[in-house]
Amino acid sequence: MTAKTSAYKDFTPIMGVWRVTHLPSGRSLLGAAEHAQGRLNRTRFQLDAGVHPNKTLQQDWSSTTPEDFVFEIVDELQIQAGQDVEADLAELLALWLEKLALPAEKLY
Repeated sequence: MTAKTSAYKDFTPIMGVWRVTHLPSGRSLLGAAEHAQGRLNRTRFQLDAGVHPNKTLQQDWSSTTPEDFVFEIVDELQIQAGQDVEADLAELLALWLEKLALPAEKLY
């Protein structure tokens, strides 16, 4: 088995809450996913391609530079046997929305 094959088989995606922040406006897009880094990569790809479904976020991306954005995983969910991952991710996202207490105009 090659090192690349071994790394692929041993890969475990990070489950958790992710955030994209537009620094000039302070607006944020938050989400929760079983593969948070993959979701961030997908979001950046859609923005680069000009096809992100959130038109306000896409407009901000197109009118500024990528350096004006921060892509981050803000919290990780640890996997445990018998865990309801979807429910736990939804709860974790709700906790972060409450913790950040962003007004509606600061959310995409």
